[in-house]
Amino acid sequence: MLMPDTLGQLLWRLVCIYTPFLLVGWFFNHIFLALFLASVSHISWFYYQQRKLLNWLYVDKRLTPPQGSGSWQPVFYGIYQLVKRRLNRERELAHLMKSFRLGAESLPDAIVVFSAHDEIVWCNRLASEFLGFKWPIDSGQHVSNLIRHPVFVHYIQQRQFDNGIEIVSPNRTDLTLECRVMPYGTQFLMIVRDVTQQRKLEKMRKHFISNVSHELRTPLTVLRGYLEMLDDELPDPAIWIRAHQMMSEQAIRMDNLVNQLLVLARIEAAPVISAQEEIDVPKLMDILEHEVRQLASNKELTFCFKVDECLWMRGSIEQMRSAFTNLVHNAVKYCNQPGHIEVSWQCDSQCGRFAVTDSGPGILPKHLLRLTERFYRVDKDRSRDTGGAGLGLSIVKHALQHHRSELSIDSEFGKGSCFSFIIPDDLMLHKDHE
Repeated sequence: MLMPDTLGQLLWRLVCIYTPFLLVGWFFNHIFLALFLASVSHISWFYYQQRKLLNWLYVDKRLTPPQGSGSWQPVFYGIYQLVKRRLNRERELAHLMKSFRLGAESLPDAIVVFSAHDEIVWCNRLASEFLGFKWPIDSGQHVSNLIRHPVFVHYIQQRQFDNGIEIVSPNRTDLTLECRVMPYGTQFLMIVRDVTQQRKLEKMRKHFISNVSHELRTPLTVLRGYLEMLDDELPDPAIWIRAHQMMSEQAIRMDNLVNQLLVLARIEAAPVISAQEEIDVPKLMDILEHEVRQLASNKELTFCFKVDECLWMRGSIEQMRSAFTNLVHNAVKYCNQPGHIEVSWQCDSQCGRFAVTDSGPGILPKHLLRLTERFYRVDKDRSRDTGGAGLGLSIVKHALQHHRSELSIDSEFGKGSCFSFIIPDDLMLHKDHE
């Protein structure tokens, strides 16, 4: 490491430079002229070294310094060390900024940094998706100019950031966003989170509780009314027979509702199905045909079961039994009389296709997309008469999702409906019929 010259070294360097000129001047009796020439030479040398320094700093711009002479060599080396340390610090800072930005980009939330004057300093990629920001085009833009929701503008202007706010995304109206702002130093950090799914789940939970309460209130009111009637004295036998029948029907209705809720909860909470469990679907169809014929014994309905006896599948027996049963029972409940119901389990391009077709009243197109929602019913009065709670198709939907399938509904109002689904080929089994 080079060190700058000490005072003694500088004096010795001056002596070495000026002594030869003084000796020559003394010899020719022109001492002052010799000193003048020595000074001019010394100044020219300094100017030459200075030019080399300026050329290195502003023209050449190489990291390696030029070769200096005398006392200028430590100067060049010292500047070189300063530049090198500065470049190292800049590299460290650039690496730190890169790591920070990569970390911010990997967050599941949008991040926006804005100044005390509400001007955008930086934002990550999700800010573009959630808020419509364009980086770096929007750098320096006022954040309220890009998010013009009145609640947000008031929130920014009031500077009361103890709690967050919820707004609709200015970029996508289907997103609900939660915004929280935290001051740090002279700037502000805004975190924007997508809470759309959370709000949907909360709404579903409220509707679920409301619907369950409503479904249980009616049978409980009937039971309570008849029980209060029994507090005074036993009613007339004719009235008691009717009361007993009504209480039995309402008790069965509540029992069916609770059982369906338990089945739905069990299916929703079930892990991914095991593809090793073999399901004898033809046998299930035989049992189901016997059940529905008994169920419809007092109805003017005809049935046709078309079952491929060699077509089995892998999956959850309990879930698929629920799916098959709910679809066929729904057809029996809602089919017009006289009517016809056809149940099919056939091979379709190496896949398994199950379909239930009825000659019922059909369904209007406006209802089709909502049929698999919990407690949704096309005709509430008719569903109440048939004992339906609006959970059957929701059970079918979740059971099929576990088997990578989806319920398809084709219906023409006034002519009938077809409910079907296709089981993927990797879940299918073909066995010889004995």
